[in-house]
Amino acid sequence: MTRSITYKTAGVDIDKANVFVEGIKRLAKGTMDKNVILRKGSFGSLYGLDKKYKDPVLVSSTDGVGTKLLVAKLAGKHDTIGIDLVAMNVNDVLCAGAKPLFFLDYVACGKVDLKVLNAVMRGIAKGCEQADCSLIGGETAEMPGLYKKGDYDLAGFTVGVVEKDKIIDGSAIREGDHVIGLASSGIHSNGYSLVRKVFSPAEQKKYAAELLKPTRIYVKPVLKVLEKFNVKGMAHITGGAFYEKLTKVLPKGKSFLIYKEAWPLPKIFQMIQKKGRISSYEMFRTFNMGIGMALVVSKKDVKPIQAVLKAEGVASFEIGQVIKGEKRKIII
Repeated sequence: MTRSITYKTAGVDIDKANVFVEGIKRLAKGTMDKNVILRKGSFGSLYGLDKKYKDPVLVSSTDGVGTKLLVAKLAGKHDTIGIDLVAMNVNDVLCAGAKPLFFLDYVACGKVDLKVLNAVMRGIAKGCEQADCSLIGGETAEMPGLYKKGDYDLAGFTVGVVEKDKIIDGSAIREGDHVIGLASSGIHSNGYSLVRKVFSPAEQKKYAAELLKPTRIYVKPVLKVLEKFNVKGMAHITGGAFYEKLTKVLPKGKSFLIYKEAWPLPKIFQMIQKKGRISSYEMFRTFNMGIGMALVVSKKDVKPIQAVLKAEGVASFEIGQVIKGEKRKIII
C-alpha cells in the first residue's frame, strides 16, 4: 500500500515551526512597548504612534547580514547574529534622525533547527532591547528545495519616526564643519566575502570570537546627542564604507577630508590587510576600519558631543572636516 504524501514528508514540518513561533512570541513580548496593539486574529502587526508627534515622518529600512552567516555556521555560534540583523537596520534609520519604533524579521532555512534558530531569535530580541524598539512580527520560511539542511538566511525590516522639521539629510552641512567618528565594535556586518577569502576556514574558526563580534547599535547614545545638539549629517559606515557611505550625506560642492591617523586602527583590520596584501583604498572602501558611524557637526559642538558619547560608553574621534570640492568625494 502506497503511503499518502504529507507536507512533512515533503520536507516542511509545520508542527516544529509552530513550536519555534511560540518561543518567538515569548521573546518578542519582552521587547514590546505600550504602542504595540495586540489583537487576536490579526494578519498584520499593529503599532500606534504617540500623540506627542506634531508632524511625524516614518523612516524605513530593510537589510540583512550577508555572508557573516557563513562564519557563524562554521563556528557553530548563532547567538549574536540576530544583534547584527537589528543593528544593520536601526542604525540606518537613525541616520535620518529617527527613533526606531518596531522591527520585523524574516528567517529562511532548509530545515527548522530549533537550537540554531532559537539562538538567532534571542539575538534579535537582544538587539531590539539595545535599540529600544519593539519586535512585533516576522516570517519563518522552511524551504527544503531552495536551502540545504543547516543553511539559513536572515532579513530584517524596521520603521522609525522623526519630526519633519528634524529630518537629518546633510543639506545643512557647510565648509568647515567637522566629522566625529564613533568607534565600531569590530568588522560589523560588511566585507565578509573578502574576510572569507583572506582567512581559511580553520582561521575563521580560530578568530571566530573577533569575527563574530556583533555590530554596535548606536541608537541610544546618538539619540542622547540629538536631544541637545544640531547634527547636520550622519552616515552608517557599511557596504562601500568611507568612499560610498560618507559621500551620501554631502551636499553639492563639498568634500570630506578624513585623517586616518586620527583614530587607532583595530588589530583585526591590520591582520586582514597584511595577510591579504590589500591596498588602503580597498580597505577603506570595504571595511569600517574602526569607525561605525560618522556625525557631521559644527566645530564648536565637537567636544561637547564627544563628552555625551563618552558618558554613554562610546569612544569617539575627531576624524575629519568638510572642505570645498567640485565633486562629492572623500580624501583620505
